[in-house]
Amino acid sequence: MEVFSHLLPEFTGSTPLPGEVSLAHHGILFLDELPEFDRKVLEVLREPLENGHIHISRAAHSAVFPACFQFVGAMNPCPCGYLGHPQKACRCTPEQIARYRGKLSGPLLDRVDLVVEVPALPASALQEARSGDSSKRIRERVQRSHECQVARQGKNNAALQAAEVDMHCTAEDAARLLLAQAMEKLGLSARAYHRLLRVGRTIADLDGAAAIAARHMAEAIQLRRLL
Repeated sequence: MEVFSHLLPEFTGSTPLPGEVSLAHHGILFLDELPEFDRKVLEVLREPLENGHIHISRAAHSAVFPACFQFVGAMNPCPCGYLGHPQKACRCTPEQIARYRGKLSGPLLDRVDLVVEVPALPASALQEARSGDSSKRIRERVQRSHECQVARQGKNNAALQAAEVDMHCTAEDAARLLLAQAMEKLGLSARAYHRLLRVGRTIADLDGAAAIAARHMAEAIQLRRLL
């Protein structure tokens, strides 16, 4: 589909033009119905998700655009959308589900830190009084966490490079052991190792903790549930 091409930078004649990934620089790039995008387009996201920029070359011309964004993607559990639904039956075959989810490659998913399933809710749950913290309190907690990160290392946890992760993401022994066990049992990559430490450090910051505890690491691992 033509709209997909606008995600990436392109050349008009000899003039390079930014695409949506660069227009989202220092913002949020939200892609709905993620598996419906062309796989080649999705694979190009690996570079900006890893390095914060995107490089394109066309014949004798090349250009580098900034592309440091927060990536948010949404998708159904299967093509018909009803896999796991408590009331409606899924119409998809196992092969269709595998093909649908297979549009998201392992290397791309390896760069996604948080995977959250949002189940269908009954009307009774939607009508119940809301519980938990208000948006105002959550915002205040996030702001304190951000200020803590900048004071500690001069940048957000998400911007830490591998060597900086080892320096600033201090973890308790129990958390280190839990991370090592997860790496072995889940077959996680070195990239996932550093990303889990960054997420664990962020959870600890939100909790006001000086070091990453086992409970923080357990939550980070749980949030990395891949498809």
